[in-house]
Amino acid sequence: MDIEIRAVEPDEYQLAVDVMSTAFLERPDVARVAGVVRDTWTPGRTLVAFDGAAACGTFRTWGTELTLPGGAAIPAAAVTAVTVLPTHRRRGILTAMAARAHAAMREHGEAAGVLWSSEFGIYTQFGYGPATRDATWTIKTHDTRWHGDVSGSVELAPLTQASADVIRDVYEACRPRQAGHLRRLPAHWQSDLGLLPPTFGEAWKGFLALHRDPAGVVDGYARYSTKTEWPDHIPQGTAEVEDLHATTPEAYAALWRYLASIDLVTVVRAESRRCMEPLPWLATNQRAVRQSSAIDALWVRPVDVPRALETRAWERAGSLVLEVAEPGDESCPAATGRWLLDVSPDGARCTPTDRSGDLALPLAAVGAALLGGTRLRNVVLTTGCDEARPGALALADSLFRTADEPWCSTGF
Repeated sequence: MDIEIRAVEPDEYQLAVDVMSTAFLERPDVARVAGVVRDTWTPGRTLVAFDGAAACGTFRTWGTELTLPGGAAIPAAAVTAVTVLPTHRRRGILTAMAARAHAAMREHGEAAGVLWSSEFGIYTQFGYGPATRDATWTIKTHDTRWHGDVSGSVELAPLTQASADVIRDVYEACRPRQAGHLRRLPAHWQSDLGLLPPTFGEAWKGFLALHRDPAGVVDGYARYSTKTEWPDHIPQGTAEVEDLHATTPEAYAALWRYLASIDLVTVVRAESRRCMEPLPWLATNQRAVRQSSAIDALWVRPVDVPRALETRAWERAGSLVLEVAEPGDESCPAATGRWLLDVSPDGARCTPTDRSGDLALPLAAVGAALLGGTRLRNVVLTTGCDEARPGALALADSLFRTADEPWCSTGF
C-alpha cells in the first residue's frame, strides 16, 4: 500500500506513542503516556506515517527559539520522536516525513530546525549538522579545595510551581548570553521538578538549590539528585547534577562549591555540560575535576539561510559568495541558493547574487558551523565542499568560528 503521512490530533496520540516506544525499544503503558502528552504536545505538529490503517512512523516538532552568537535568537523548530518501525525501513518514509516537517517549519516562519540525534549517521542527509558538543564532568570532592571566598548564600528550595518560576527566570536571563540555548516549554519546568506526571519512567525526585546574591536576589540554581552507597560502612554518595545555571561568576562558583561540600557525597557528576566549562579553574587540584564523554549534542538545519546568517554576530570581517545546496526535498527554498555574504563585527548582509560562487557547501555544513563551535574545515571532511576560489574555505572557516563555544543544555 501507499504510505500516507499526516498530522494527527490529540485523540490519535496513542498511535504515535505506540510507534515511538516500539522504535526506541521501550514498553511503557502507551495509553497512560498518550494521556500525559495530550496537554503538552503542540497540536498539528505530530506527523504519523500510515501503511493503510496501521501507524508505522512518527516525526514530531515544537516551536522554540535558538540563541545565535551575539545573543540574538531566531525562531526554530525542535525535532523529536523521529521513528520508523523496523518492519518499514528502506521505504523512503523518513525522507517523506522530513520533507513534510521542513515545509511546515517554513510555513511557521521558523529559520532553523534543531534536534538531538540518537545515531550519528542519520541526519546529515537531511541538512542537519552537529553544531554543539557537551561533556560529562566529575568532581572527586575529597581530593580538592576551592579558590576564592563564598559570595552570597545557598538555600534548598521546595519543589513547587513558585520554585519552577524562579529557576525559569534565571534560565531566561542566561539564555541570551549563550549561543546554542533554546527557549524551553512551560511544561519543561514543571516536569523538571516532578510537578507533572512523567512521560516515561518515574517522576523526578531530587533537590533544588538556589543561590542568592548579597542583596537576596536569586541569581543561580542547581537541580540535582543523589544516590548513596556504604561500602565497608563508609559513605560514598554521588550528586548527579541535572541542571545548573547562574547569571554571575560568583553564583556559578558558589553552587559548585555547595555541591562539592554536601555531607556523604564523595563524587559530583554532571552530564550535558560545556566542554569548555570553567569549573576546573575553581579547584585547587584540577586533577580532581575531570571531563569525559565529550560528544556531539545539538544538530542544526538552517531553514532560512540568509535570515540565520544575518541574525548572528560575527567577530571578523570578510566577504565571499556562498553556494548552498539543500539535500533532496527542496522543501525550503530559502535554504538553497547562491548568496553574497558580507560580514563584520558591525553586522552582516546575505543577499542573492549572480556572481560565481567562491565556496559551495551542503546545507548540513552550514548548520554545523552556524553557532560558531564546529570548524567548517573539519565538517567538510564529511560533507564535502567545492572551493572555486583558492582560500575561500579558510576564509569561511575563520569567519564562522567564535571565541566562545556554543552549548545547549536543553534535551528533548
